[in-house]
Amino acid sequence: MRILIVDDDPLAGEMTQAILEEAGHDCLFAANGLEALEHLADETPFELLVSDLHMPLLSGLELFREIREQGLDLPFVLLTGDDPEPLRAQTPGLAACLMKDDSLETDLPRLIAQL
Repeated sequence: MRILIVDDDPLAGEMTQAILEEAGHDCLFAANGLEALEHLADETPFELLVSDLHMPLLSGLELFREIREQGLDLPFVLLTGDDPEPLRAQTPGLAACLMKDDSLETDLPRLIAQL
């Protein structure tokens, strides 16, 4: 699966990318939401977007809303250090909202296999 990863923290983004590449996925990293929008405009489509919630310029939720306004129905997984339950409830259309913690290494590949 071709996946776009968006995170303003390079270490967290690299960790997410390593987890997904180890699971056999082709990943591209974007350092912020604006860069992600540029990648989404490229000709080669992505099958999934995994984004951090808290980022400058364009938050993960703002990125989600922007791609939906553009008509992209790309599955979107939001990663957060906050409690993910309220975000799931308040944001219909998210494929998932996962906690950025030690369980991410097992939870993220399992979730993507289900998508």
